[in-house]
Amino acid sequence: MWFNNSLENQLQHWNKIINQQPQNANAYIRRGMVKFQLAKIDESIQDFDKAEQLEQRLKPYLWQRGLSYYYAERFAEGAQQFEIDLTVNSQDVEETVWRYLCMARLVGVQAARNSLLNVKNDPREIMRCVYDLYAGNCTPDDVLNVGKLGGDRSSFYAHLYLGLYYEAQNHIELAKDYIVKAAENYKIEDYMWYLAQVHKKLRGW
Repeated sequence: MWFNNSLENQLQHWNKIINQQPQNANAYIRRGMVKFQLAKIDESIQDFDKAEQLEQRLKPYLWQRGLSYYYAERFAEGAQQFEIDLTVNSQDVEETVWRYLCMARLVGVQAARNSLLNVKNDPREIMRCVYDLYAGNCTPDDVLNVGKLGGDRSSFYAHLYLGLYYEAQNHIELAKDYIVKAAENYKIEDYMWYLAQVHKKLRGW
């Protein structure tokens, strides 16, 4: 696909930086992100781990590693990463939703919902609505409607998190429908758009 060339160029760039500055923790994070975007999940985790080895204080900021853990099916480690992240970023719905997604794979949807961590004041209306969906307080239609009002970015998030919601419940056809739409109909310059592409690729959709 067209974006792979630019990602391969970015990968070469960060390889070069790391060769010159092997103690540069941020360079490992950036390279890990590119590897994830290329669906090289295990390699991305190795880079995030290396960044943490170089700078221990980075641990609660490695949300990218949590996402990689999810796709590596290392759900317990993913849930733990997002819990740690929430200690420094308690207003981010995405952290608690991804923890829910990891927990759902470990202990089931109901237990994941019961352990959904409280998040208030996320500035994004669509993410507040997504939180309500995962908490059982609104419907998928509500999420789609709020998404429409916010333009392409909000519609992307609405479709992505509906797809993930349905996948957690093992409604695979609905999950596929929403995630493919997120990836193909709502291109945004955002790490999560690449995540939708990775999801599609790994699931063979």
